[in-house]
Amino acid sequence: MSEQAKNHSNYTVGIILILLGVFFLCVQLDLVNWDNFWPIILIVGGLLFYLGFLVNRRNFGLLMPGTILLVIGVLFFYTNRGYWHRMDELWPTFVIAPGLGFILMYIFGPKGNALWIPATVLIVLACLFYGRLWGIFRYWPVILIAVGLYLLVRGLNLPKEPAGKDRADFTEK
Repeated sequence: MSEQAKNHSNYTVGIILILLGVFFLCVQLDLVNWDNFWPIILIVGGLLFYLGFLVNRRNFGLLMPGTILLVIGVLFFYTNRGYWHRMDELWPTFVIAPGLGFILMYIFGPKGNALWIPATVLIVLACLFYGRLWGIFRYWPVILIAVGLYLLVRGLNLPKEPAGKDRADFTEK
């Protein structure tokens, strides 16, 4: 590491430590109400991860913790305003947050990655849980039955191989 880069990182860490010290001193002196402020720390942390990605787009892995902190921070910011009683309805947000992170990593990550698979699973699960609570998907199992029936019918209609054709036999004799 060059001397200039080392000095730059020392200044950055020094400024961050000073700001954190001033903030926590204000909390200790009751100048800042911690009960109202802590969700903002999560939101700012998430935004800092996004900033790290924007500085170097090869660090697409920063999108996952950034998304989780941002989404959960917004959830806590909302519930901290007197809506904690709604957490029994909003808990699927904890499932959807990493799903959204996987989506962003899929979009901004290297081509051909399969991150859309866990993203889809998590987002669909969260939507099912949200839907169950809101009564939207009361009959969602019918979708599973319909897809299963489709696969069975499709399997029955596939063309059969001709009877006289020999398959390659790779088993040892």
